[in-house]
Amino acid sequence: MFKRAQLAALIVILAASGFISGCGLLNKGKEKLDPPKEVSYLKEGEEIETSPKKEGEEIETSPKKEGEEIETSPKKEGEEQETTGEEEKESTVMRDLYLIDRNGLVVSQSLPLPASDSAAKQALEYLVADGPVTDILPNGFRTVLPADTAVDVDIQDGTAIVDFSEEFANYEAKDEKKILQAITWTLTQFDTIDRVELRMNGHKLNEMPVDKTPLSEKGVSRQDGINVEKTGVADITNTRPLTVYYLAQSNDKPYYVPVTKRVSNTEMDDVTAIVNELIEGPGMMTALVSGMGSGIQLLEEPKIKEGVVTLNFNEAVLGSSKEQMISEETLQSLVLSLTELNDVKSVAISVEGKKELVNEKGEPLTAPVSRPEKVNTGSY
Repeated sequence: MFKRAQLAALIVILAASGFISGCGLLNKGKEKLDPPKEVSYLKEGEEIETSPKKEGEEIETSPKKEGEEIETSPKKEGEEQETTGEEEKESTVMRDLYLIDRNGLVVSQSLPLPASDSAAKQALEYLVADGPVTDILPNGFRTVLPADTAVDVDIQDGTAIVDFSEEFANYEAKDEKKILQAITWTLTQFDTIDRVELRMNGHKLNEMPVDKTPLSEKGVSRQDGINVEKTGVADITNTRPLTVYYLAQSNDKPYYVPVTKRVSNTEMDDVTAIVNELIEGPGMMTALVSGMGSGIQLLEEPKIKEGVVTLNFNEAVLGSSKEQMISEETLQSLVLSLTELNDVKSVAISVEGKKELVNEKGEPLTAPVSRPEKVNTGSY
C-alpha cells in the first residue's frame, strides 16, 4: 500500500511539472480549461480513477458529463428555461398592416403578429376580413381583403408575386384603389420586396377585377402612391408624386397618414417641395391636419450629405414654445415625409442657424433624427 501511495504521489508530481512546463505555449484563456480539480482527484482517488481522467481529459469533456449527471442536468434545465424566456419574447413580431380608417384613408397600424417564416404571406392574411386580425383590429379601422380570400406569395428578384383565390374579387368598386395600395405598401415594408404583381387563380392580372384599375406590366410599387391627392393639379404630366405625412385622430390619439401629392416639376428640389407641402397642409382632405404650423419657412436651401438632410427654419417652427423645443408632431411629420426619399435616412434641424433644440421630453436633439422603426403603434 505504501508503494502504491508513493507511485500515486510521483504521478501527481510529474503531471504538475508537465503542466508548468507547457504553460508558456498556452494563453490564459486555455489555461482555465485545465481546472485544478483534476489534480485533486489524483490525490483523493485511487490509481484506477486517476489514469482514465487524464486520458479522457485530452479527448473532450463528454466523459465528465456522463460521470456528473447530477451537476449537468440542473445546468441543462436552467439553460432550457432561459431559452424558453427568449422564445416567448420573440413569439410575436410587430408588422405594419395597411388598413382603412374611418375617414376612408389607407393607414398603417403596427400590430403584433406571431413569428413566421412566411412573413409576407402572413401579413396579407392579416388583411383578410374575419381572419386572424379580428381580435387585434384597432377601433375605427377595417380590413381590405374580402372574407375567405386565400393568398400565396412568391418573391422573385424584388417582386412579390401574389396569387389570390377567386374570393379576392368580392369587394366594392369604391375600395379598389385602396385595396391595391394597402397590398402594395404592406408588402413593400420588407427589404426584399420593391414591387408587387397580382394574380388570381394563377392568372396574371393586367387590371383589377372589379373597377378595372390598370396594373403595370412591371408591377405596382410605392411610387404609384397612396391616398393620392390631385386637387389643384391642372397638368398631371408636368408633375411628379411625393408622399408626405399628415395627422388624423382617433379617440384623442393622433396617428400619421401618408398622402401622395402631385408636385409641379418647376420645383426642382424634392426636400423643399415636401417641406412646402407640409406647411401648406392637406388641402381638401379635411379629416387631416398638418404637423407644421403657419408662418414656418426654410431660411436656406436644404443640404443632403451621407443620408442626412439638414434643415434651417425660422423660429415659427417652434410654435408657441418659449424654449428651443420642437413638437413631436412637427418633428415626426418631417422625418416620416423626408425619409420616404431614397437618399434621405435622417433629418437634422436647426432654428436661425442654432442647433440647441430639444424634443417634447426635454431631450437634446444632438444627433440627426432617424425614421422610427414603426409609425403608428398602440390601440385606438
